[in-house]
Amino acid sequence: MNLTKRIIPCLDVDKGRVVKGKKFKNIQDVADPVELAKNYNAQGADELVFYDITASNEGRSIFVDIVEQVAKEISIPFTVGGGLRTVEDIQKVLRAGADKVSINSAAVKNPKLLSDTRDKFGKQCVVLAIDTKKVADGRWGVFINGGRVDTGKDAIEWAIEAEKLGAGEIVVNAIDEDGEKDGYNLELNRQIAEAVNIPIVASGGAGKLEHFKETLTEGKSDAALAASVFHYGDIEIRELKQYLKSNNIPIREVE
Repeated sequence: MNLTKRIIPCLDVDKGRVVKGKKFKNIQDVADPVELAKNYNAQGADELVFYDITASNEGRSIFVDIVEQVAKEISIPFTVGGGLRTVEDIQKVLRAGADKVSINSAAVKNPKLLSDTRDKFGKQCVVLAIDTKKVADGRWGVFINGGRVDTGKDAIEWAIEAEKLGAGEIVVNAIDEDGEKDGYNLELNRQIAEAVNIPIVASGGAGKLEHFKETLTEGKSDAALAASVFHYGDIEIRELKQYLKSNNIPIREVE
């Protein structure tokens, strides 16, 4: 388990542009992904995540050319996801400059993809993304295709299974909190963190500095991922890291 906590901006990309919505809907244009990536690298982000958010639903491959352009401009670990359905797809984005791959819908449909990816490239580059929200019977369900399809799977059970299959890290995308800026889902993140022995990345709900502190302590998250608060300048990464350090949270300092 990483002792140092990580701050990870997320670029949700659609048709070559960074976009942002709420609860995976009402998508709006934000910026150019390459320029934004350069900016976050300079600000002191610990890692960067790039999601091609419509690739899976549209049944197409990821925009490898944009992945290459972003990878050339940054010096921090780079995770890429969206539309990765085969080991060959994964090899393409790793060759394009990604350090890790984020697998979501494809892993639900073909869990063996996690172990195949681990066996070929190593566990350190296998990230499972779980899109989840509370369902009728009070449990967290797993959703795919950009949150459109309920798989009937339980999120906690899926996290445990995915770790056994070869996931080296899990990003927990809380759909109900996405873009709302009311805070991360601490209960959800804590339950998954306590169920597995690999790092957990909280995603969905960041709105203010305190939210990051809460998920990295009470939520037992190893990292906090956010998009709109960084994209729109509500929170500066340097300021966030100073705040976390002042609250005794171990964090990599910005040079």
